[in-house]
Formats: sequence, C-alpha cells, structure tokens
Amino acid sequence: MSSWTIRLLSTVVVTLLGALLLTPLAHAKPDPCNRVLPPRPVDSSEVPKPGEPSPAPLPVPETPPGGERMGACGLVLPAGVHRPKGKITAKSWLLADLDRGTVFAARDPHGRQRPASLIKVLLALAVMDKLDFDDAITASRADAHQECSCVGIVRGERYPVHDLFTAMLLASGNDVAHAFGSKLGGTGTALATMNRIAADLGAVDTRAATTSGLDGPGMSTSAYDLALIFRAAMAQPRFAKAVVTKRMRFTTREGKRPITLYNDNDLLYDYPGFLGGKTGYTDDARHTYLGAAERGGRRIAVVMLRAEQRPTLVSAQAASLLNYGFRLAHRGAEPVGTLVEPKRAVTPIAGARTVEYDGDDAGPTAAEGTSAAREVVVLVIVALALTTTIVLHRKTRR
Repeated sequence: MSSWTIRLLSTVVVTLLGALLLTPLAHAKPDPCNRVLPPRPVDSSEVPKPGEPSPAPLPVPETPPGGERMGACGLVLPAGVHRPKGKITAKSWLLADLDRGTVFAARDPHGRQRPASLIKVLLALAVMDKLDFDDAITASRADAHQECSCVGIVRGERYPVHDLFTAMLLASGNDVAHAFGSKLGGTGTALATMNRIAADLGAVDTRAATTSGLDGPGMSTSAYDLALIFRAAMAQPRFAKAVVTKRMRFTTREGKRPITLYNDNDLLYDYPGFLGGKTGYTDDARHTYLGAAERGGRRIAVVMLRAEQRPTLVSAQAASLLNYGFRLAHRGAEPVGTLVEPKRAVTPIAGARTVEYDGDDAGPTAAEGTSAAREVVVLVIVALALTTTIVLHRKTRR
C-alpha cells in the first residue's frame, strides 16, 4: 500500500479523534423527557465555583415511584377521560389527593425540572423540624444582601423565627431563606438536612442546591416529588396556617413602622376553598406553582413546573387544573398512581454527623463520567490507529 494511502488513513483517524473530543458522549443519547437532568440552563447560574466539581445526576430508579404510569413522559390520564380544557403550558404537572395520596392525572410526573422558590417548602420542613419558633435570628450582612425577591430584613436586626417563617412563605423572601440556612448550621448543613428530608419522603428526583430556590449546580426536582413534599408540609398545622395567611405586619427594623406583606398566591383571593401554596420563578426554572383546595370533603393539590404566563396566567391554569381534578374525583375516576409513603419518619437521626454538602457524594460527576468514557474511547481509537499504521507500514516496506 502506498504512503499516500497511509497518510489518508491517518487524516481520517485524526478527524475522527477531533470530532470525538469536541462532541461529548452524553449528547449521543438525547433525554427528551428529562429523566436524568433538567433542561439546559440559559445562564451561568449552575456553573460550579472554581475548584468545585459539578454534581453528578441523581440516580434514576428502574421502577418509577408511584406506579408504572408515573414513568410516562406525556399526559397520564384515567381511561376514557378527556384532557384538561384550555392551554396548560407547564411541561410537568400533577394532581393528587392530599389525604388519600392518589394521583388523579399528570404530565411527565417524574421529568426532572427546577423548583425555583417551591424549594422553600422543603426548607420549611427543615425549619419546623430543627428550629425553636420562639427563638430569634440576627440577620447577617449576607442574609440582607441576597438576590431578591426579599422581605427586607436588615443586618444586625433580630427577628422571631415564627415571623420569618410566615414572611418567607407569603413573600418568598430569599433573604429569609438564607437566614434560615445560617441558623440551621450554615448553607451546606441546611442543604444536607433538606436533601435528607427529601430522601426520607421518597423524593428521588429532588436535590436542593440553594435554600431559596435560586438556581445552583445540581438543582433538581419533579412534579411528583413536589407533591410528596407539599403533602408532608400541609400535614403540619404551622405550615398550613402560614400559607393560607393573606397578609401580615412585619417589622424590618426596630423602632420603625411595620410593613405589610401580602401573600403572592393569587388563588388565595378568588378560588373557593383554596388552602394556600407557593409560587416560584427563575430564568432557568420558568414559572413554578404549588396549590391546594378543598371541595366536598376532598383536598386536592396541583403542582406545575416550567410553565409560562401566556396565553393565560399560571394561576388561572392552576385553577383550571384544580377544577379538572375535582371533576375526576367527583366521577370516581380510577387513579393513575399514588404518592408513596415516607420511608421513615421525617426527623433528624439522633447523634448523626452533619457534613457540608458538596454534591459529589453520588460517585463521579457528570462531567467526570463523560470525560472518563471519552478518554477510554480515544485510547481505543489511538491504539487501533497505531496498529493499523504499523501494519500498513510493514506492508509498504515489503
């Protein structure tokens, strides 16, 4: 074989190597249902700090929690039932009975999305579990300088835990969420507590990366998981009372006139039997929503993730879904799934050692895993290329 042929083969091998190095193997298999990771971020909010690894994706169970149909990607409806009326923009949504734990209908219930401020419901569970509500928190400079939405706490001022708790849920205060994280032992310890509670509830798609819901490396949840978390929270009288509160007086600085905080959940003001909930938004998560209402002795919860405010407001879409859920309950439609019961009581393990959460406790990171796999393939190709070159060179010498 001629030297020209050898050079041609070598060029082909080099081209293939370059294409392999520039194209991550992780992109070889698209994940249209977001079973492994949420959609790609639109900004740099999830880029790890220098020197910190990117958290590996959470493991995906072989059997979806809640039943086989909970693993579906699209609409999950009872047999013979029409889809909800109107335009529902949420990429993932779920309707469930808070008391019976049955799922009436859903769309992509285990699709992994970002929670935005809905993660504050998980933080609320941690606060109720760990803090004394008669205690007070002195706000730090970091607490008072969070990316808002904010309640307006001031550095050096002391605030009762019970006031901060209600204020956080009414006005979605990121400053309060940071203060609670500090009080829980620091942000890392607070996240470890939140993620342990999520695991105890069976929320396998959920990992809190920030206490406030601002996007961060590894942030993940699903409509199914948030139904579990919301159900656990609504079983606590303190939480249920806070989210149904329409307004409160909040003193930001001693000696100053209190301000009025209003609940930002619109359905609290105009949906009959509404029990409260939580709203959220970030550029990456888009609009997120939690809510529940009671009618005819049934308490139904709605979860919406990655929704848009057009053509109708998210709150109006949530109302439409709640109406749909009550119709399904009234007609006795067959459930499409169930909310799993907690694996164990949602309480901290006595004497357990708390560690700083760094997101790399689940094996190699996604980037590391992709890189390792790519390196193996590259080595194989290089070895084949060298072997081919040697053989062809020997043939040419003959």
